[in-house]
Amino acid sequence: MALLTAPGPHVVALGGGHGLSASLAALRRITDRITAVVTVADDGGSSGRLRTELGVLPPGDLRMALSALCDDSEWGRTWRDLLQYRFTSHGDLDQHAMGNLLIVALWNQLGDTVTGLDWVGRLLGARGRVLPMASVPLEIEADVVGDDGSRALVRGQSSVATARGRIEHVRLVPGAPPACPEAVDAVFEADWVVLGPGSWYTSVLPHLLVPDLADALLTTSARRLVNLNLAPAGEVETAGMGATELLEVIGDHAPAMRIDVVIADPGSVEDVHALEKRSESLGARLLLRQVGAGDGSPRHDPLRLAAAFGDAFETFLGDVGTSVR
Repeated sequence: MALLTAPGPHVVALGGGHGLSASLAALRRITDRITAVVTVADDGGSSGRLRTELGVLPPGDLRMALSALCDDSEWGRTWRDLLQYRFTSHGDLDQHAMGNLLIVALWNQLGDTVTGLDWVGRLLGARGRVLPMASVPLEIEADVVGDDGSRALVRGQSSVATARGRIEHVRLVPGAPPACPEAVDAVFEADWVVLGPGSWYTSVLPHLLVPDLADALLTTSARRLVNLNLAPAGEVETAGMGATELLEVIGDHAPAMRIDVVIADPGSVEDVHALEKRSESLGARLLLRQVGAGDGSPRHDPLRLAAAFGDAFETFLGDVGTSVR
């Protein structure tokens, strides 16, 4: 069990979906100062339907991040389970997540996205804060090269995530969206910024494409940590890509950004030497740690990942307590 030593470092975790939830589940074991900055490009499922019908930010990834930070009590877990509950019917409510509806209702009632998310966090007793990376809904656009050499422009997060072929580059629409001001402030105030794991092109990279947020990531005094996926080939959008190539994609999309630490599971690395050299080219130290679940499934174990985060934080910030057992 992890021990939290107050106050702990202020960590900003960037991403979306299950990848971000994995980072948050680990980080909450070593600090109570967490800010999740969440992608807002989802256009599928319940989130996509609400986005289209009401013109709001897609709430699904925000809901998942809030759920991951809920208080570890009967109160917190009960409200978390309610947020994650999905309706099953033959009508319009089918597959809507209760938490998505609650979040959007608060946005409409309060007239402010961040305030609405803070209220849900208070309801959950959340350890930390959840913010959108941008103030407007976004679309992801990708250049995809097929196996036969054909080229295609694919638009929409769900379409890019399932596109067959090699993704060369991704962009956001609109091209220079306004960042969430509170998210930018959090990056400047952070001790550490954590990027990944997750769907690399549709959840991780988009944060580097919002101008004000990208500028903050480049100029903040915070240390920057990249947490690589356990099984890159398991995602359609990164099929055939290894750990080294995932780092190269970051370098291609944000060539000026320096990294301090790269965490990778040895079982997901084909060529340790190549990954170490690529990490060094970004200014980073490679930290090889077993962070996957003991059953061999491609998911992070919260305690193992917390221990890896703790090792990284203690290496650079020895005055910040991050003890994990």
